[in-house]
Amino acid sequence: MSTVSIYCITMKKVVEVPYGTPLQEFIKTHHIQLETDVLGALVNNKVRDLTYRIHKPAIIDFFDYSSTYGHDMYVRSLYFLLCKAVDDLLPRSVKLHIKHSISGGRYCTITNMDEPLTEDLVSRLYQQMRKLVDKDLPIERVGMLTPDAVKLFQDHGLEDKFELFKNRDRIFTSVYALGDVVNYYYGFMVPSTGYLKMFGLEKYESGMLLKVPSSKNINVLPKTRHLPKLFSVYQRQKEWAEQMGVPYVYEMNRLVAEDKALDTILMAEAFQEKRIASVADAIKNRPEVKMVLISGPSSSGKTTTCKRLSVQLGVLGYHPVQISVDDFFVERDETPKDKNGKYDFEALEAVDLPLFNKTLADLIAGKRVELPTFDFANGTKLWTGKSIQLDEKSIMVIEGIHCLNPKLTEQVPDEVKFKIFVSALTSISIDRQNPIPTTDNRLIRRIVRDYNYRGYSAVDTLRRWRSVRNGEEKNIFPFQENADEMINTSLIFELGVLKPYATAILNEVPETCVEYAEATRLLKFLSFFKTIPEVAIPGTSILREFVGGSKFNY
Repeated sequence: MSTVSIYCITMKKVVEVPYGTPLQEFIKTHHIQLETDVLGALVNNKVRDLTYRIHKPAIIDFFDYSSTYGHDMYVRSLYFLLCKAVDDLLPRSVKLHIKHSISGGRYCTITNMDEPLTEDLVSRLYQQMRKLVDKDLPIERVGMLTPDAVKLFQDHGLEDKFELFKNRDRIFTSVYALGDVVNYYYGFMVPSTGYLKMFGLEKYESGMLLKVPSSKNINVLPKTRHLPKLFSVYQRQKEWAEQMGVPYVYEMNRLVAEDKALDTILMAEAFQEKRIASVADAIKNRPEVKMVLISGPSSSGKTTTCKRLSVQLGVLGYHPVQISVDDFFVERDETPKDKNGKYDFEALEAVDLPLFNKTLADLIAGKRVELPTFDFANGTKLWTGKSIQLDEKSIMVIEGIHCLNPKLTEQVPDEVKFKIFVSALTSISIDRQNPIPTTDNRLIRRIVRDYNYRGYSAVDTLRRWRSVRNGEEKNIFPFQENADEMINTSLIFELGVLKPYATAILNEVPETCVEYAEATRLLKFLSFFKTIPEVAIPGTSILREFVGGSKFNY
Protein backbone atom coordinates (compact mmCIF):
# COMPACT_ATOMS: atom_id res chain seq x y z
CA MET A 1 0.00 0.00 0.00
CA SER A 2 1.38 3.41 -0.97
CA THR A 3 1.88 6.06 1.70
CA VAL A 4 1.67 9.84 1.83
CA SER A 5 4.04 12.08 3.75
CA ILE A 6 2.37 14.77 5.86
CA TYR A 7 3.56 17.28 8.43
CA CYS A 8 1.15 17.39 11.37
CA ILE A 9 1.40 20.76 13.12
CA THR A 10 -0.52 19.38 16.09
CA MET A 11 2.05 16.60 16.56
CA LYS A 12 4.96 18.79 15.37
CA LYS A 13 6.42 16.07 13.18
CA VAL A 14 6.34 14.39 9.77
CA VAL A 15 4.23 11.24 9.54
CA GLU A 16 3.79 8.66 6.79
CA VAL A 17 0.17 7.59 6.39
CA PRO A 18 -1.56 5.13 4.05
CA TYR A 19 -2.94 6.75 0.90
CA GLY A 20 -6.60 7.70 1.38
CA THR A 21 -6.58 7.71 5.20
CA PRO A 22 -9.58 9.67 6.57
CA LEU A 23 -8.72 12.40 9.06
CA GLN A 24 -10.95 10.74 11.65
CA GLU A 25 -8.93 7.52 11.39
CA PHE A 26 -5.65 9.48 11.61
CA ILE A 27 -6.86 11.09 14.85
CA LYS A 28 -7.55 7.68 16.44
CA THR A 29 -4.35 6.06 15.21
CA HIS A 30 -2.10 8.87 16.41
CA HIS A 31 -4.12 9.78 19.54
CA ILE A 32 -4.60 13.41 18.53
CA GLN A 33 -6.00 15.35 21.47
CA LEU A 34 -6.97 18.98 21.85
CA GLU A 35 -8.72 20.75 24.72
CA THR A 36 -12.10 19.59 23.37
CA ASP A 37 -13.24 17.27 20.57
CA VAL A 38 -11.31 17.60 17.32
CA LEU A 39 -13.84 18.93 14.80
CA GLY A 40 -11.79 19.33 11.63
CA ALA A 41 -8.45 20.40 10.23
CA LEU A 42 -6.71 22.88 8.01
CA VAL A 43 -5.20 20.80 5.21
CA ASN A 44 -2.80 22.95 3.21
CA ASN A 45 -4.70 25.92 4.66
CA LYS A 46 -8.09 24.70 3.50
CA VAL A 47 -10.82 23.76 5.98
CA ARG A 48 -11.68 20.06 5.84
CA ASP A 49 -14.10 17.94 7.84
CA LEU A 50 -13.08 14.67 9.46
CA THR A 51 -14.27 12.55 6.51
CA TYR A 52 -11.57 14.09 4.29
CA ARG A 53 -9.12 11.50 2.94
CA ILE A 54 -5.40 12.25 2.79
CA HIS A 55 -4.33 11.61 -0.79
CA LYS A 56 -1.35 13.91 -1.28
CA PRO A 57 1.47 15.47 0.77
CA ALA A 58 0.05 18.05 3.14
CA ILE A 59 0.51 20.25 6.15
CA ILE A 60 -2.30 19.42 8.58
CA ASP A 61 -3.38 21.44 11.60
CA PHE A 62 -6.29 20.03 13.59
CA PHE A 63 -8.74 22.35 15.34
CA ASP A 64 -11.47 22.20 17.97
CA TYR A 65 -14.27 24.53 19.07
CA SER A 66 -11.86 27.24 20.22
CA SER A 67 -10.99 27.86 16.57
CA THR A 68 -13.25 30.09 14.47
CA TYR A 69 -13.51 27.22 11.99
CA GLY A 70 -14.56 24.77 14.71
CA HIS A 71 -17.05 27.19 16.23
CA ASP A 72 -18.70 27.84 12.86
CA MET A 73 -18.81 24.11 12.08
CA TYR A 74 -20.48 23.39 15.42
CA VAL A 75 -23.08 26.16 15.06
CA ARG A 76 -23.88 25.11 11.51
CA SER A 77 -24.45 21.55 12.73
CA LEU A 78 -26.76 22.81 15.49
CA TYR A 79 -28.89 24.43 12.78
CA PHE A 80 -29.26 21.02 11.12
CA LEU A 81 -30.00 19.35 14.45
CA LEU A 82 -32.85 21.79 15.10
CA CYS A 83 -34.09 21.33 11.54
CA LYS A 84 -34.25 17.55 12.11
CA ALA A 85 -36.09 17.97 15.43
CA VAL A 86 -38.69 20.24 13.80
CA ASP A 87 -39.14 17.68 11.02
CA ASP A 88 -39.55 14.86 13.54
CA LEU A 89 -42.21 16.59 15.66
CA LEU A 90 -44.12 18.87 13.30
CA PRO A 91 -45.85 18.51 9.93
CA ARG A 92 -43.72 18.86 6.79
CA SER A 93 -45.71 21.99 5.89
CA VAL A 94 -44.14 24.05 8.70
CA LYS A 95 -41.13 26.25 7.95
CA LEU A 96 -38.20 26.80 10.30
CA HIS A 97 -36.57 30.20 9.98
CA ILE A 98 -33.18 30.90 11.59
CA LYS A 99 -33.23 34.69 11.57
CA HIS A 100 -30.22 36.32 13.21
CA SER A 101 -27.78 36.35 16.13
CA ILE A 102 -28.80 37.82 19.47
CA SER A 103 -27.99 37.21 23.13
CA GLY A 104 -25.38 34.54 22.50
CA GLY A 105 -27.62 32.51 20.23
CA ARG A 106 -29.73 32.49 17.09
CA TYR A 107 -33.28 33.78 17.02
CA CYS A 108 -35.64 31.35 15.26
CA THR A 109 -39.28 31.28 14.27
CA ILE A 110 -41.62 28.62 12.89
CA THR A 111 -44.36 29.47 10.40
CA ASN A 112 -47.31 27.58 8.87
CA MET A 113 -48.18 26.02 12.24
CA ASP A 114 -51.66 25.11 13.43
CA GLU A 115 -50.61 25.64 17.06
CA PRO A 116 -48.83 28.63 18.61
CA LEU A 117 -45.17 28.40 19.52
CA THR A 118 -45.43 27.75 23.25
CA GLU A 119 -42.97 27.05 26.06
CA ASP A 120 -44.13 23.43 25.94
CA LEU A 121 -43.46 23.04 22.22
CA VAL A 122 -40.01 24.62 22.55
CA SER A 123 -39.28 22.21 25.42
CA ARG A 124 -40.37 19.24 23.30
CA LEU A 125 -38.12 20.36 20.45
CA TYR A 126 -35.22 20.69 22.87
CA GLN A 127 -35.80 17.18 24.24
CA GLN A 128 -35.96 15.80 20.70
CA MET A 129 -32.63 17.44 19.90
CA ARG A 130 -31.19 15.80 23.03
CA LYS A 131 -32.46 12.39 21.90
CA LEU A 132 -30.82 12.87 18.51
CA VAL A 133 -27.52 13.74 20.21
CA ASP A 134 -27.74 10.64 22.40
CA LYS A 135 -28.27 8.47 19.31
CA ASP A 136 -25.05 9.85 17.78
CA LEU A 137 -26.52 9.80 14.28
CA PRO A 138 -24.13 10.38 11.35
CA ILE A 139 -24.33 13.69 9.51
CA GLU A 140 -23.50 12.61 5.97
CA ARG A 141 -22.22 14.77 3.14
CA VAL A 142 -23.18 13.51 -0.32
CA GLY A 143 -21.74 14.99 -3.51
CA MET A 144 -24.02 15.03 -6.53
CA LEU A 145 -24.57 16.84 -9.80
CA THR A 146 -26.10 20.25 -9.16
CA PRO A 147 -29.27 19.51 -11.24
CA ASP A 148 -29.83 16.43 -9.05
CA ALA A 149 -29.36 18.55 -5.91
CA VAL A 150 -31.84 21.09 -7.24
CA LYS A 151 -34.44 18.37 -7.81
CA LEU A 152 -33.78 16.99 -4.32
CA PHE A 153 -34.37 20.44 -2.80
CA GLN A 154 -37.62 20.75 -4.73
CA ASP A 155 -38.79 17.29 -3.65
CA HIS A 156 -38.13 18.14 0.02
CA GLY A 157 -39.94 21.48 -0.08
CA LEU A 158 -36.76 23.56 0.14
CA GLU A 159 -37.97 26.08 -2.42
CA ASP A 160 -35.55 28.79 -1.26
CA LYS A 161 -32.58 26.50 -1.97
CA PHE A 162 -34.18 25.32 -5.21
CA GLU A 163 -34.41 28.93 -6.43
CA LEU A 164 -30.85 29.74 -5.35
CA PHE A 165 -29.24 26.68 -6.93
CA LYS A 166 -31.22 26.27 -10.14
CA ASN A 167 -29.05 28.87 -11.87
CA ARG A 168 -25.82 28.06 -10.01
CA ASP A 169 -22.85 27.59 -12.32
CA ARG A 170 -21.26 24.69 -10.42
CA ILE A 171 -21.14 21.10 -11.70
CA PHE A 172 -21.30 19.46 -8.28
CA THR A 173 -23.06 20.33 -5.03
CA SER A 174 -22.63 18.75 -1.60
CA VAL A 175 -25.89 17.95 0.19
CA TYR A 176 -26.08 16.99 3.86
CA ALA A 177 -28.32 14.26 5.22
CA LEU A 178 -29.38 13.58 8.81
CA GLY A 179 -31.62 10.55 8.76
CA ASP A 180 -34.39 11.29 6.27
CA VAL A 181 -33.82 15.08 6.38
CA VAL A 182 -31.65 16.74 3.73
CA ASN A 183 -30.38 20.29 3.55
CA TYR A 184 -27.51 22.44 2.37
CA TYR A 185 -25.26 24.47 4.63
CA TYR A 186 -22.54 26.85 3.58
CA GLY A 187 -19.57 25.05 5.07
CA PHE A 188 -18.60 21.76 6.68
CA MET A 189 -20.40 19.97 9.52
CA VAL A 190 -19.34 17.79 12.46
CA PRO A 191 -19.33 14.03 11.73
CA SER A 192 -22.32 13.09 13.90
CA THR A 193 -24.91 14.42 16.31
CA GLY A 194 -22.95 13.04 19.27
CA TYR A 195 -20.50 15.92 18.95
CA LEU A 196 -23.26 18.46 19.75
CA LYS A 197 -23.44 17.98 23.51
CA MET A 198 -23.77 21.62 24.57
CA PHE A 199 -26.63 23.83 23.37
CA GLY A 200 -29.88 25.31 24.59
CA LEU A 201 -33.32 26.07 23.19
CA GLU A 202 -35.75 28.38 24.94
CA LYS A 203 -38.71 30.63 24.25
CA TYR A 204 -37.53 34.13 23.31
CA GLU A 205 -39.80 37.03 22.34
CA SER A 206 -42.35 35.61 19.87
CA GLY A 207 -39.96 32.89 18.70
CA MET A 208 -37.20 30.84 20.28
CA LEU A 209 -33.50 31.18 20.95
CA LEU A 210 -31.08 28.45 19.86
CA LYS A 211 -28.35 28.94 22.43
CA VAL A 212 -24.75 28.42 21.32
CA PRO A 213 -21.80 27.72 23.66
CA SER A 214 -19.46 30.57 24.50
CA SER A 215 -16.85 31.07 21.77
CA LYS A 216 -14.23 30.91 24.53
CA ASN A 217 -15.55 27.77 26.29
CA ILE A 218 -17.66 25.06 24.70
CA ASN A 219 -18.85 23.92 28.14
CA VAL A 220 -20.54 27.23 28.97
CA LEU A 221 -23.81 28.60 27.63
CA PRO A 222 -23.97 32.40 27.87
CA LYS A 223 -26.66 33.82 30.11
CA THR A 224 -29.71 34.89 28.12
CA ARG A 225 -30.02 38.66 27.95
CA HIS A 226 -33.14 40.38 26.73
CA LEU A 227 -32.04 43.14 24.38
CA PRO A 228 -35.28 44.86 23.36
CA LYS A 229 -33.69 47.76 21.44
CA LEU A 230 -31.38 45.56 19.38
CA PHE A 231 -34.14 43.01 18.79
CA SER A 232 -36.56 45.67 17.55
CA VAL A 233 -33.99 46.97 15.05
CA TYR A 234 -33.51 43.46 13.66
CA GLN A 235 -37.26 42.94 13.46
CA ARG A 236 -37.85 46.27 11.72
CA GLN A 237 -35.24 45.52 9.06
CA LYS A 238 -36.30 41.90 8.50
CA GLU A 239 -39.94 42.93 8.15
CA TRP A 240 -39.00 45.65 5.67
CA ALA A 241 -36.96 43.18 3.59
CA GLU A 242 -40.00 40.86 3.45
CA GLN A 243 -42.25 43.78 2.56
CA MET A 244 -39.91 44.63 -0.32
CA GLY A 245 -39.95 41.00 -1.45
CA VAL A 246 -36.23 40.41 -0.94
CA PRO A 247 -35.70 38.49 2.33
CA TYR A 248 -33.41 35.98 0.56
CA VAL A 249 -30.44 36.21 -1.77
CA TYR A 250 -32.12 34.47 -4.71
CA GLU A 251 -34.78 37.18 -4.83
CA MET A 252 -32.19 39.95 -5.00
CA ASN A 253 -30.32 37.96 -7.66
CA ARG A 254 -33.51 37.70 -9.71
CA LEU A 255 -33.99 41.47 -9.66
CA VAL A 256 -30.40 41.94 -10.81
CA ALA A 257 -30.76 39.37 -13.59
CA GLU A 258 -33.98 41.05 -14.80
CA ASP A 259 -32.37 44.51 -14.59
CA LYS A 260 -34.95 45.56 -12.00
CA ALA A 261 -32.67 46.18 -9.01
CA LEU A 262 -32.48 49.99 -9.24
CA ASP A 263 -35.88 50.65 -7.62
CA THR A 264 -35.00 48.35 -4.71
CA ILE A 265 -31.61 50.04 -4.29
CA LEU A 266 -33.19 53.49 -4.19
CA MET A 267 -35.90 52.38 -1.77
CA ALA A 268 -33.33 50.76 0.53
CA GLU A 269 -31.31 53.99 0.55
CA ALA A 270 -34.46 56.04 1.18
CA PHE A 271 -35.52 53.71 4.01
CA GLN A 272 -32.14 54.25 5.67
CA GLU A 273 -32.22 58.01 5.14
CA LYS A 274 -35.72 58.14 6.62
CA ARG A 275 -34.44 56.30 9.67
CA ILE A 276 -31.58 58.77 10.13
CA ALA A 277 -34.04 61.66 9.74
CA SER A 278 -36.31 60.14 12.40
CA VAL A 279 -33.36 59.99 14.81
CA ALA A 280 -32.68 63.67 14.10
CA ASP A 281 -36.35 64.37 14.94
CA ALA A 282 -35.96 62.45 18.23
CA ILE A 283 -32.98 64.65 19.09
CA LYS A 284 -35.01 67.77 18.25
CA ASN A 285 -37.68 66.62 20.68
CA ARG A 286 -35.15 66.84 23.49
CA PRO A 287 -34.11 70.54 23.53
CA GLU A 288 -31.75 69.99 26.47
CA VAL A 289 -29.46 67.81 24.32
CA LYS A 290 -26.09 69.41 23.57
CA MET A 291 -24.16 66.40 22.28
CA VAL A 292 -24.85 63.32 20.20
CA LEU A 293 -22.64 60.31 20.99
CA ILE A 294 -22.30 57.70 18.23
CA SER A 295 -20.75 54.27 18.80
CA GLY A 296 -20.61 51.04 16.84
CA PRO A 297 -18.31 48.19 15.84
CA SER A 298 -15.72 48.22 13.07
CA SER A 299 -16.97 48.98 9.55
CA SER A 300 -20.49 49.72 10.74
CA GLY A 301 -20.49 53.02 8.84
CA LYS A 302 -20.20 55.27 11.89
CA THR A 303 -18.38 58.04 10.00
CA THR A 304 -20.91 58.33 7.17
CA THR A 305 -23.80 58.05 9.64
CA CYS A 306 -22.25 60.89 11.62
CA LYS A 307 -22.11 63.04 8.47
CA ARG A 308 -25.60 62.15 7.27
CA LEU A 309 -27.06 62.78 10.70
CA SER A 310 -25.29 66.16 10.79
CA VAL A 311 -27.03 67.04 7.50
CA GLN A 312 -30.42 66.08 8.94
CA LEU A 313 -29.73 68.10 12.09
CA GLY A 314 -28.83 71.03 9.87
CA VAL A 315 -32.21 70.71 8.18
CA LEU A 316 -33.79 71.12 11.64
CA GLY A 317 -31.87 74.34 12.29
CA TYR A 318 -28.93 73.01 14.29
CA HIS A 319 -25.28 73.93 13.74
CA PRO A 320 -23.57 70.51 14.08
CA VAL A 321 -19.98 70.49 15.36
CA GLN A 322 -18.18 67.20 14.75
CA ILE A 323 -15.61 66.10 17.34
CA SER A 324 -13.46 62.97 17.15
CA VAL A 325 -12.59 61.07 20.30
CA ASP A 326 -9.43 59.89 18.51
CA ASP A 327 -7.95 63.39 18.81
CA PHE A 328 -7.97 62.95 22.60
CA PHE A 329 -5.66 59.93 22.84
CA VAL A 330 -3.11 60.00 25.64
CA GLU A 331 0.55 60.42 24.69
CA ARG A 332 2.10 57.27 23.26
CA ASP A 333 4.23 56.53 26.32
CA GLU A 334 1.07 56.68 28.47
CA THR A 335 -0.92 54.29 26.25
CA PRO A 336 -1.95 51.09 28.09
CA LYS A 337 -0.65 47.75 26.84
CA ASP A 338 -2.40 44.43 26.40
CA LYS A 339 -1.34 41.08 27.81
CA ASN A 340 1.11 40.64 24.94
CA GLY A 341 2.85 43.92 25.70
CA LYS A 342 1.44 45.69 22.64
CA TYR A 343 -0.24 49.10 22.76
CA ASP A 344 -3.96 48.71 23.34
CA PHE A 345 -5.43 51.65 21.44
CA GLU A 346 -8.97 50.33 21.93
CA ALA A 347 -8.82 50.48 25.73
CA LEU A 348 -10.85 53.25 27.35
CA GLU A 349 -7.68 54.32 29.17
CA ALA A 350 -6.08 55.14 25.81
CA VAL A 351 -8.29 58.26 25.84
CA ASP A 352 -7.25 61.32 27.87
CA LEU A 353 -10.48 61.24 29.90
CA PRO A 354 -9.82 64.29 32.12
CA LEU A 355 -9.02 66.48 29.09
CA PHE A 356 -11.94 65.12 27.08
CA ASN A 357 -14.46 65.72 29.87
CA LYS A 358 -13.11 69.21 30.64
CA THR A 359 -13.31 70.12 26.96
CA LEU A 360 -16.94 69.01 26.74
CA ALA A 361 -17.91 70.73 29.99
CA ASP A 362 -16.29 74.01 28.89
CA LEU A 363 -18.03 73.87 25.53
CA ILE A 364 -21.41 73.27 27.16
CA ALA A 365 -20.71 76.22 29.48
CA GLY A 366 -20.28 78.44 26.42
CA LYS A 367 -16.51 78.83 26.63
CA ARG A 368 -14.18 78.99 23.61
CA VAL A 369 -12.04 75.87 23.65
CA GLU A 370 -8.91 74.88 21.73
CA LEU A 371 -9.12 71.36 20.30
CA PRO A 372 -6.12 69.08 19.83
CA THR A 373 -5.29 67.11 16.69
CA PHE A 374 -3.67 63.78 17.37
CA ASP A 375 -0.51 62.97 15.40
CA PHE A 376 -0.68 59.19 15.09
CA ALA A 377 2.74 58.92 13.45
CA ASN A 378 4.49 60.47 16.45
CA GLY A 379 1.96 59.52 19.12
CA THR A 380 1.28 62.98 20.47
CA LYS A 381 -1.39 65.68 20.58
CA LEU A 382 -0.75 68.75 18.45
CA TRP A 383 -2.10 72.16 19.47
CA THR A 384 -2.51 74.12 16.25
CA GLY A 385 -4.79 76.90 17.46
CA LYS A 386 -7.98 75.22 16.21
CA SER A 387 -10.70 76.43 18.55
CA ILE A 388 -14.49 76.37 18.69
CA GLN A 389 -17.28 77.98 20.70
CA LEU A 390 -20.84 76.75 20.67
CA ASP A 391 -23.73 79.08 19.97
CA GLU A 392 -27.32 78.51 21.04
CA LYS A 393 -28.03 76.39 17.95
CA SER A 394 -24.83 74.33 18.11
CA ILE A 395 -24.86 70.62 18.84
CA MET A 396 -21.80 68.40 19.17
CA VAL A 397 -21.74 65.17 17.15
CA ILE A 398 -19.12 62.85 18.61
CA GLU A 399 -18.06 59.49 17.19
CA GLY A 400 -15.97 56.82 18.89
CA ILE A 401 -16.04 53.20 20.00
CA HIS A 402 -16.45 54.17 23.68
CA CYS A 403 -19.23 56.70 23.19
CA LEU A 404 -21.87 54.56 24.91
CA ASN A 405 -19.61 53.78 27.86
CA PRO A 406 -20.76 56.08 30.70
CA LYS A 407 -17.17 56.46 31.90
CA LEU A 408 -16.16 58.30 28.71
CA THR A 409 -18.35 61.30 29.58
CA GLU A 410 -18.95 60.74 33.30
CA GLN A 411 -18.39 64.43 34.16
CA VAL A 412 -21.07 65.57 31.71
CA PRO A 413 -24.74 65.58 32.84
CA ASP A 414 -26.75 62.72 31.30
CA GLU A 415 -29.61 64.98 30.21
CA VAL A 416 -27.44 66.77 27.63
CA LYS A 417 -26.41 63.49 25.93
CA PHE A 418 -28.16 61.64 23.14
CA LYS A 419 -26.63 58.20 22.52
CA ILE A 420 -26.76 56.26 19.22
CA PHE A 421 -25.60 52.72 18.45
CA VAL A 422 -24.77 52.01 14.80
CA SER A 423 -24.21 48.58 13.26
CA ALA A 424 -24.63 46.69 10.00
CA LEU A 425 -27.33 44.22 11.08
CA THR A 426 -27.70 42.19 7.91
CA SER A 427 -31.35 41.90 6.92
CA ILE A 428 -31.09 39.61 3.90
CA SER A 429 -30.47 35.87 4.42
CA ILE A 430 -29.04 33.25 2.09
CA ASP A 431 -32.12 31.13 2.76
CA ARG A 432 -34.52 30.25 5.60
CA GLN A 433 -31.95 28.42 7.69
CA ASN A 434 -28.77 30.25 6.75
CA PRO A 435 -28.66 33.81 8.07
CA ILE A 436 -25.76 36.00 7.00
CA PRO A 437 -23.62 36.83 10.04
CA THR A 438 -23.35 40.55 10.69
CA THR A 439 -19.64 39.97 11.29
CA ASP A 440 -19.19 38.66 7.73
CA ASN A 441 -20.96 41.72 6.34
CA ARG A 442 -18.66 44.04 8.30
CA LEU A 443 -15.53 42.01 7.55
CA ILE A 444 -16.14 42.27 3.80
CA ARG A 445 -16.70 46.02 4.14
CA ARG A 446 -13.45 46.33 6.09
CA ILE A 447 -11.42 44.25 3.61
CA VAL A 448 -12.50 46.59 0.80
CA ARG A 449 -11.96 49.80 2.80
CA ASP A 450 -8.59 48.74 4.24
CA TYR A 451 -7.32 47.85 0.78
CA ASN A 452 -8.63 51.01 -0.90
CA TYR A 453 -7.73 53.58 1.72
CA ARG A 454 -5.31 52.18 4.29
CA GLY A 455 -2.89 50.19 2.18
CA TYR A 456 -3.70 46.90 3.94
CA SER A 457 -3.92 43.60 2.09
CA ALA A 458 -6.66 41.07 2.77
CA VAL A 459 -4.11 39.06 4.76
CA ASP A 460 -3.48 42.09 7.00
CA THR A 461 -7.19 42.62 7.62
CA LEU A 462 -7.98 38.95 8.20
CA ARG A 463 -5.04 38.63 10.59
CA ARG A 464 -6.27 41.56 12.70
CA TRP A 465 -9.96 40.64 12.65
CA ARG A 466 -10.05 38.40 15.72
CA SER A 467 -8.34 41.07 17.81
CA VAL A 468 -10.83 43.63 16.48
CA ARG A 469 -13.73 41.34 17.42
CA ASN A 470 -12.33 40.79 20.92
CA GLY A 471 -12.11 44.57 21.38
CA GLU A 472 -15.73 44.97 20.29
CA GLU A 473 -16.91 42.32 22.74
CA LYS A 474 -15.12 44.14 25.54
CA ASN A 475 -15.60 47.81 24.68
CA ILE A 476 -18.72 48.18 22.52
CA PHE A 477 -21.38 45.48 22.75
CA PRO A 478 -21.79 45.52 26.56
CA PHE A 479 -23.03 49.12 26.27
CA GLN A 480 -25.23 48.91 23.15
CA GLU A 481 -28.53 48.87 25.07
CA ASN A 482 -27.51 52.21 26.65
CA ALA A 483 -28.39 53.82 23.32
CA ASP A 484 -31.38 56.11 22.98
CA GLU A 485 -31.65 55.05 19.33
CA MET A 486 -30.11 52.38 17.08
CA ILE A 487 -29.41 52.77 13.38
CA ASN A 488 -28.93 49.78 11.09
CA THR A 489 -26.55 50.65 8.25
CA SER A 490 -26.88 47.34 6.42
CA LEU A 491 -28.34 47.51 2.90
CA ILE A 492 -30.08 44.51 1.36
CA PHE A 493 -28.16 44.88 -1.92
CA GLU A 494 -24.71 45.77 -0.61
CA LEU A 495 -22.95 42.39 -0.88
CA GLY A 496 -23.64 42.40 -4.61
CA VAL A 497 -21.90 45.79 -4.84
CA LEU A 498 -18.97 44.77 -2.64
CA LYS A 499 -18.52 41.41 -4.38
CA PRO A 500 -16.23 42.42 -7.29
CA TYR A 501 -14.02 44.52 -5.00
CA ALA A 502 -13.74 41.91 -2.27
CA THR A 503 -13.31 39.00 -4.71
CA ALA A 504 -10.34 40.63 -6.43
CA ILE A 505 -8.71 41.44 -3.07
CA LEU A 506 -9.35 37.99 -1.55
CA ASN A 507 -7.94 36.26 -4.62
CA GLU A 508 -4.57 37.83 -3.77
CA VAL A 509 -4.31 35.80 -0.54
CA PRO A 510 -1.62 33.15 -1.14
CA GLU A 511 -2.28 29.50 -0.37
CA THR A 512 0.77 29.50 1.90
CA CYS A 513 -0.95 31.80 4.46
CA VAL A 514 -3.21 30.44 7.17
CA GLU A 515 -5.61 33.25 6.22
CA TYR A 516 -6.15 31.42 2.93
CA ALA A 517 -8.83 29.27 4.62
CA GLU A 518 -10.90 32.31 5.61
CA ALA A 519 -10.35 33.94 2.22
CA THR A 520 -11.62 30.77 0.54
CA ARG A 521 -14.70 30.70 2.76
CA LEU A 522 -15.55 34.32 1.98
CA LEU A 523 -15.04 33.78 -1.76
CA LYS A 524 -17.45 30.85 -1.70
CA PHE A 525 -19.94 32.95 0.27
CA LEU A 526 -19.71 35.84 -2.22
CA SER A 527 -20.22 33.46 -5.13
CA PHE A 528 -23.93 33.25 -4.23
CA PHE A 529 -24.46 36.93 -5.05
CA LYS A 530 -24.89 38.46 -8.49
CA THR A 531 -22.71 41.52 -9.05
CA ILE A 532 -24.42 44.92 -8.81
CA PRO A 533 -22.57 47.80 -10.54
CA GLU A 534 -21.69 50.54 -8.07
CA VAL A 535 -22.72 53.26 -10.54
CA ALA A 536 -26.30 52.86 -9.25
CA ILE A 537 -25.28 53.76 -5.69
CA PRO A 538 -25.93 57.36 -4.51
CA GLY A 539 -22.94 59.52 -3.54
CA THR A 540 -24.17 59.81 0.05
CA SER A 541 -24.60 56.05 0.55
CA ILE A 542 -22.93 54.26 3.46
CA LEU A 543 -21.29 52.02 0.84
CA ARG A 544 -19.36 54.98 -0.57
CA GLU A 545 -17.32 54.98 2.65
CA PHE A 546 -15.92 51.63 1.48
CA VAL A 547 -15.91 51.61 -2.34
CA GLY A 548 -15.18 55.31 -2.89
CA GLY A 549 -16.99 58.08 -4.75
CA SER A 550 -18.61 59.61 -1.66
CA LYS A 551 -19.90 63.16 -1.65
CA PHE A 552 -18.58 63.49 1.90
CA ASN A 553 -14.99 64.26 2.85
CA TYR A 554 -13.41 61.77 5.24
